[in-house]
Amino acid sequence: MVISEQKPFEEILEMLEDVKKVFIGGCSDCATRCGVGGEPEVEEMKAKLEEAGKEVTGAVVIQGSCTIPSVKKTYIDNRAAVDSADAILTLSCGNGAQAVRETMRKTIYPGTNTIFTGWEAPFREFEQKCMQCGDCKLGWTDGICPFAVCTKGLANGPCGGSQDGKCEVDPERDCGWMLIYERLKELGKLGNMRKIWEPRDYGRITTPQKITVPIR
Repeated sequence: MVISEQKPFEEILEMLEDVKKVFIGGCSDCATRCGVGGEPEVEEMKAKLEEAGKEVTGAVVIQGSCTIPSVKKTYIDNRAAVDSADAILTLSCGNGAQAVRETMRKTIYPGTNTIFTGWEAPFREFEQKCMQCGDCKLGWTDGICPFAVCTKGLANGPCGGSQDGKCEVDPERDCGWMLIYERLKELGKLGNMRKIWEPRDYGRITTPQKITVPIR
């Protein structure tokens, strides 16, 4: 899932300084799980903006704000409220904000900061699990991404500074490569640790990117 956090309200007001009428769009998926774009957050933002003197023409939680069909349906269902707004405040990830801009053709202001992709464990505690590097090594490390769990992003084993299974940079964190070692040891696959990887090809993560999936 995409992890995001809400921007400070002062920053949101600064962005909306010249905006009189606002439509608010949350997200039913990741942003709801992160506590930044669900029903409670959308209603709270509506109340705060109205208290600050803004007119909120409408406020909805989009059922999947990063998918164009869902955003289009939201526009159709709320056309009058969207059209009467000067801008849209999105409480979703960056992908969701751009899907709303592309579909609703309105000035978009993000109410959140997108942080990383990861998972939730336990409730409302999120951990980064993927760097989206375009060159996945999970098959060699049994599903533990070395680039995401190692603070230094090392590809070939732990650095010399790790002590007692803890990270040199942050002693409160487990050494990412120690986690990989223990997992491979448990599975009898420690031979995978002998694999030496070439330096990461950062050309694989250049931007912008586009992938076309062939129809079968």
